[in-house]
Amino acid sequence: MQYVFLPIFLLIVCAIGLAIGLLIVGQILNPIRHGSVKLMPYESGMDPIHDARRRFDVRFCLLAIAFLVFDVELLFLYPWAVVSRSNDECRVMNDELTVESKSNLAADIHHSSFNNHHSSLAPVASRHVVFAGAMTFLALLTLGFVYDWRKGVFQWR
Repeated sequence: MQYVFLPIFLLIVCAIGLAIGLLIVGQILNPIRHGSVKLMPYESGMDPIHDARRRFDVRFCLLAIAFLVFDVELLFLYPWAVVSRSNDECRVMNDELTVESKSNLAADIHHSSFNNHHSSLAPVASRHVVFAGAMTFLALLTLGFVYDWRKGVFQWR
């Protein structure tokens, strides 16, 4: 039992050894060439024209905020869409999410050992209430999208 972590330890030692070895080989075989081109920052293959401290266009920030809003929308709506497809009830038991049918859930509620394991029954609202909440969330985000559209966030002038 004492050698359980030996493969992981060997993997870490080999990875560190390989990294150090490649750095040493690179330093030995690399020809050192100093020049003005080597000292310039790489800007997507283009020569930098201006100083880095110039004004930044606000449209980039607005577009980034709009992207974050719709990204968060997807993060909230995807789990709801996955869970809403099933006809089963969800129960939280010892910090694990398990899906069981309604009959098994009802049997567990009446079972006396159910309360002794520090389990809690998550209240599941009706499907219509959950659907209405999701549609309200979607409507608010749609209003935000329309507002962004009217303000011209998506138009690059």
